[in-house]
Amino acid sequence: MRIHHLNCTTMCPPGGRLMDGRRGFTGPAALTCHCLLLETARGLVLVDTGFGLNDVYAPRERLSGLFRDVLCRPALSEEATAVRQIERLGFKASDVRDIVLTHLDFDHAGGLDDFPHARVHVLAEEYRVATAQRSWLDRARFRPQQWAKERRWETYATSRGGGWFGFDCVRELSGLPPEILLVPLTGHTLGHAGVAIDTGEGWLLHAGDAYFHHGELDLDRYRCTVGLRAYQKLMQKDGWMRWHNLRRLRELVRHHGEQVKVFCAHDALEFERLEEREKLPDDFPIRPGLVAPVSSLHM
Repeated sequence: MRIHHLNCTTMCPPGGRLMDGRRGFTGPAALTCHCLLLETARGLVLVDTGFGLNDVYAPRERLSGLFRDVLCRPALSEEATAVRQIERLGFKASDVRDIVLTHLDFDHAGGLDDFPHARVHVLAEEYRVATAQRSWLDRARFRPQQWAKERRWETYATSRGGGWFGFDCVRELSGLPPEILLVPLTGHTLGHAGVAIDTGEGWLLHAGDAYFHHGELDLDRYRCTVGLRAYQKLMQKDGWMRWHNLRRLRELVRHHGEQVKVFCAHDALEFERLEEREKLPDDFPIRPGLVAPVSSLHM
């Protein structure tokens, strides 16, 4: 299985260093929308989609003004969408047979309608809450405009499943290789999940929005910026479960860090390091740098 790391639009919220921990105290921060493209024997699998083409063409109709213009401020670009990055790799949109979602927030599901032939895999509770649209925050974060035309849903209950490194109710996915698993990590949303991938040399765990800053997995000292702490509190559907699952992720890193590489959706440093490893020999030193709006992809 070959794995490509895609940044499907950089978000530029205000706050600078108080948000991403890296830049100056003035100006915007930079948060990635870290997605994965998996080349499998059964076709291409996309993990999250980031923002899509229609988000670029009609942002006012597709995205809530609160997140579009105030809190997240995505640098929308056609070239940054998953479908355009996949085409630059030499594939077609129709080659993407399956999409696995960590959750249905606007910055994770915006590209669904760019892949009309793909099945969409998500936890059933996430689909239920997203479509119910019961609160103002639900209506702002879950945007039916992004997935109203989607008909090929594969939903999974969180009450059944096997175990994986101490996590329960982990689900194998219908029609997908057994190396790809949904790992329930509720809290940020009620149907939030991580996606675990067996690379043959170890596991990757895309933890979605279970955390936002690499310092939250620091085993010596918990670290997170003021801005990201506030944003996570605003967005959490169940604060106790979010902290519970964060503690579980820290224990996973503590006890199985050599076997499992954990990363989240929006940390630019994590994205850069994983992308560098994709492009460079294993013994090449990782250099610190600034995240680019569009991932550089290499065959």
